Amino acid sequence: MFQLNFKIAWRNLWRNRSYTLINILGLSIGMAACMLIFLFISYQLHFDSNFQNSDRIYRFVTTWKYPGYDDFSKGIPLPLAGAVKNDLAGIDKSAVIIKRGGIIHVKDGAGTETFKSRVAFYYAEPEFFEIFSWGWLKGNPKMALSAPNTVALSASTAIQYFGNTENAIGKSLSIGNTINLKVTGVFEDAPVNSSFPLKIVISYTTFNSAKYVNWDGVNSAMEYYVLLKDGLNAVDMTQPVADFNKRHYDDTKILGHQRNILQSLNDIHFDQKYGSFAETSVSKKEIYGLGIIGLFLIFTACINFINLATAQAANRSKEVGVRKVMGGSRSQLVVQFLMETFVITCLSMLVGSVITELVIPGMSDLLNIHFSFFSEPRVYLFMLAMVLIVSLLAGFYPAMIISGYSPALAIKNKITVNAGALGLRRVLVVLQFAITIILLISTLFIMQQMAYVRDKPLGFNADAVAMLGLPSDSLSQSRYNTFKQRATQIPGVSMLSLCQAPPSSDNITTSDFSYKGKRNQDFELRQAKADDNYFDVFDLHIIAGKKFGKNAEQDFAVVNETFVRKMGISDPQAVIGQILNTNGHDMVITGVVKDFNDLSLKENISPLVIYPQESDYYAVAVKLSGSEIMPAMKKLESLWNSTFPEYVYNSSFLKEDLNGFYESERLMGMLFKIAEGVIVFISLIGLFGLISFVAAQRTREVAIRKVLGASSVELVRLLNSSFINMVFIANFVAWPLAYLFVSRWLETFAYRIELSVWPFVYAFIVSMGITVLTVSLKSYKTATANTIDALKYE
Repeated sequence: MFQLNFKIAWRNLWRNRSYTLINILGLSIGMAACMLIFLFISYQLHFDSNFQNSDRIYRFVTTWKYPGYDDFSKGIPLPLAGAVKNDLAGIDKSAVIIKRGGIIHVKDGAGTETFKSRVAFYYAEPEFFEIFSWGWLKGNPKMALSAPNTVALSASTAIQYFGNTENAIGKSLSIGNTINLKVTGVFEDAPVNSSFPLKIVISYTTFNSAKYVNWDGVNSAMEYYVLLKDGLNAVDMTQPVADFNKRHYDDTKILGHQRNILQSLNDIHFDQKYGSFAETSVSKKEIYGLGIIGLFLIFTACINFINLATAQAANRSKEVGVRKVMGGSRSQLVVQFLMETFVITCLSMLVGSVITELVIPGMSDLLNIHFSFFSEPRVYLFMLAMVLIVSLLAGFYPAMIISGYSPALAIKNKITVNAGALGLRRVLVVLQFAITIILLISTLFIMQQMAYVRDKPLGFNADAVAMLGLPSDSLSQSRYNTFKQRATQIPGVSMLSLCQAPPSSDNITTSDFSYKGKRNQDFELRQAKADDNYFDVFDLHIIAGKKFGKNAEQDFAVVNETFVRKMGISDPQAVIGQILNTNGHDMVITGVVKDFNDLSLKENISPLVIYPQESDYYAVAVKLSGSEIMPAMKKLESLWNSTFPEYVYNSSFLKEDLNGFYESERLMGMLFKIAEGVIVFISLIGLFGLISFVAAQRTREVAIRKVLGASSVELVRLLNSSFINMVFIANFVAWPLAYLFVSRWLETFAYRIELSVWPFVYAFIVSMGITVLTVSLKSYKTATANTIDALKYE
């Protein structure tokens, strides 16, 4: 029976090849988009899922509450670790892990350097690998990192440095010129969807932790993980942690209402307030939003199939009538039509799989994530479930409608449309276009906001400014002046500045401070270290006083307007000559700089102080002239390598770095454009299906109107009117929803565009134009058809 139904289904599909092709095209694109979304969601939801006891693993994070704002950090004050071990019950294991960076040197047995690169590495306590049940290939995880100057490597790193994992054990490498390390272990590579991209892990006893004694000295590179005892969770630890905070913060009067709280390992990747070592995160709202879009895509593909199937129903009415007269039951007909749907769905899945496989490389590059289509068993389960669900959703309703035809009416070709069913299909098309319009409006606003972010003056000049990395050890510091003198002689180099970071940067620390001898408790101060050329390289404008000089005998500083305003001072001149104390030393304020955006445009301008401190210069900002940028960059690289031969040169253009602040928004805009294109295409197929259905049902009506004198234009207008009304309704539904979504998204930016009516108008024009064009083609064909063909049997 199955073979017979399959053969009949195949013959029917082949007979209606154009109809079959349109259905396969719509379903395959919908399925491909749905599978891509599934792969992305699966990748994100399985972050850090490879660890045993993940439900018992937590990390301590730090929070602050100031008047008007809250602050968060994934870091801890380092004394916390020892205090937790002594004061908190319920902790089974605990470990500090600290991220650092530097130049790695690997030499062979003859002392010849075989590898040199700038890398990120970590200091970790031995229990870290016990907490996370990390697989080890070589060495004992409990003992490998127990002694000073020992290091464990990931498998890929060991192969890169020493050829294979066997050769790595016992070999030596060095960090910079000061830390010599012996390889004592090799562990498995971390999965790509992990918050711990560990490649080089050094024993914690190698790290100089003795100087980190202050409870208010929180460093985001220092994380602290704990494994709770079996049966305990964060709720059980709430009161003990609260008592711990009171004992170490309230009683010692640490500023900012500083607190440490527990955060579950399973929440790290989805909490954008704190972040992780992987420096990637995604909110669950975004994941759920993508899931909803995926469901809508596959649902609209099913709707389109229904519309096209019912549009073709009249052509198969005689077949249904004959089969019923010959003794065929309704259930047999339902099975037959479901079999046809199943065949189409399977073919669509094959085509969709090919599309998915072709798109994955580009998607991986776009999203900067790596996944494989057939690497996980859950992909096959998802594909099977989608085939079955789509076959049922798309096929059951048309099967019930077509199999329910009266044999007498079917043979006479006098099948009529159920008004309620047609109304339902129109409602579904309205919903399709409403979603399309919402996505179109949202995409337009996202593009406008990104253009605004790209073009908005930031208060400093980032054009033709290159940022070069700068080593900060004492030997390198002695070479700074030599490098500056030689660099300024290179054609194309206008000027340069030694600094901690460019004006807009996340790599600037904050600290409490005192002003005129009084400690401030309302906000913290960002501290940017730079030389006096900093203001000229970036065109920063001094609005009161002056910048500090080259060779000042005492510490001087420049503050920004926001600092003056937050201090409640109306006249910037009033702060000139006053004493500012931060990090334990006094500075005389010599000037006030005009506000510039020191973070991304998502954030308000921070209170800021700029002062010279050579030991904290990690970059060189080089102002270049437009016509000689690339030749100058090559000469700068050569000069840098000859001046600092022990280190690895790295550079970037500031404009590109600033664009990195909005990478997630750029990806969102790209995904919205792709989703918009897919949904528009699917909606067009749905429109085509519905107009085909309506035109087929109104063929006789059109013929009679034409015989009575109606023109082709009038007939086209008649057939188009209901679809134009549907687009009007779709816009009416979509506009307020799009307004709510866009306004909430824009609220995440401190600096944003104003909502205007033009994207709404543009979406209306585009949706109306697409509808009129698509529908008119079929309407015109129906209106100009030969009336005799429609009426010859009447």
